[in-house]
Amino acid sequence: NYPDLKANQNVLSLQEQLTTTENQISFARQHYNATVLDYNNSLQTVPNVFVAGMFGFTEMPHLDIPESERAVPKVNLR
Repeated sequence: NYPDLKANQNVLSLQEQLTTTENQISFARQHYNATVLDYNNSLQTVPNVFVAGMFGFTEMPHLDIPESERAVPKVNLR
């Protein structure tokens, strides 16, 4: 005889959405870094090294997130 708690379903939905968002951000960061690695490697191959020098292409930095910013934010549901 327990009532169907709608709030519980909402919290579970929120948790699922937060997890999905975190996974998407992680995937995007990995994809960006992989693309930058491919780009930087292509700049160092012949004949690209000559073309890159003539047109001013330079290496791109990888996306590095400081450890202090990697903490998962706390969500207060009260």
